[in-house]
Amino acid sequence: MLLKLSLVAASVLLSSLAARRFGHAVAGALAGMPMIAAPIMALLLFEHPAAHVRDIALATLACAPAAVLHIVVFARCGTRWPWGACLGLSLGAFLSFGFLLAWADLPAWLVCLLAAVAPGLGLAAMPATCRRAGPVSIPLAELAFRVIAAMGMATTILVGAGILPAAASGLLLAVPITGSVLPAFTLPRHGAAATASLLAGFARGLHGFASFFIALYVALPHMHPAAAFVLALAVALAVALFMYAARLRGKRQPT
Repeated sequence: MLLKLSLVAASVLLSSLAARRFGHAVAGALAGMPMIAAPIMALLLFEHPAAHVRDIALATLACAPAAVLHIVVFARCGTRWPWGACLGLSLGAFLSFGFLLAWADLPAWLVCLLAAVAPGLGLAAMPATCRRAGPVSIPLAELAFRVIAAMGMATTILVGAGILPAAASGLLLAVPITGSVLPAFTLPRHGAAATASLLAGFARGLHGFASFFIALYVALPHMHPAAAFVLALAVALAVALFMYAARLRGKRQPT
């Protein structure tokens, strides 16, 4: 539990610092990457058989479309309602859709396909707002509050997961903590356009997240666990760089 809380705190802090230096879009992309999940998967590979970790990877991929729906709902609601309503509606959408995906018991190939295409669909569904670029101001006090809020949310989730049935626990553990805390602070301070930019970046980062788990799921039966993990990280990084280059090309195109 301490490792999970430490990773959550580090993810929120690094993403927030990225926003201060590079802007909301970069912060969202960093938050969408497997910054929390990858170290946990590495630890699991040392402690459990590869087949068990492969099952966890597939279960995580099954929740990816629900995570995309979460950020789209938050971004859409952010144009009309305050952050509390946006957070409640987006978490409700995540849990409802995630439960349906778990109940459907989809074949592995379809789970991987949905996880791969979901971030792109999420980007297309983002509100068409003027997205703010460049560094933003985040006071040190707010940085501390972001970390505290993230750790509080993570603690609640971990405690709840320990007392709920297995299916509900797995879904609860997949709640996008960083994708909830960052927009909840961004919306009241920087507005709907900045929040949409942050969450669009998060969707781009989820391409790397999905790629990491798909590569890990595919490689584990054929490679040493350490090699499969390194390959998955390399694939995630390659996809992230591709998405960054594609975004730069899009910005340079004449309107």
